[in-house]
Amino acid sequence: MKYLHTMVRVSDIEASKRFYCDGLGLREVRRSENESGRYTLVFLAAPGDEAAQVELTFNWDPEAYTGGRNFGHLAYATDDIYALCKHLLDMGITINRPPRDGRMAFVRSPDNISVELIQAGAPLPAQEPWSSMPNSGSW
Repeated sequence: MKYLHTMVRVSDIEASKRFYCDGLGLREVRRSENESGRYTLVFLAAPGDEAAQVELTFNWDPEAYTGGRNFGHLAYATDDIYALCKHLLDMGITINRPPRDGRMAFVRSPDNISVELIQAGAPLPAQEPWSSMPNSGSW
């Protein structure tokens, strides 16, 4: 048995790539288009960890996606949770659960997929504006 990937359906590949690649730092490792099935698959991975991939599935025919409690979240470790959250904020991405504890934060993709960000190693010392920043929305 070997883990391959997690698939999430997306409504806009470019908006999703901006979030996952420009925001979180993932890289596109492969892409395939299926004309008969009318979909595009884009596989992303964190640099240096290409065995754990996220598959973005874009169905060419418009479809509304609603989240269910059966899918929790994606999770990524980061070397500096404060720097990553600041980068995401600067991109206009809402930090739903700020890293008040220097350890964990949550954001959402353009398709409302919850993404947990975890500080690699020990939590960072508490610092503003994160320490007093309230939650926003749900994660």
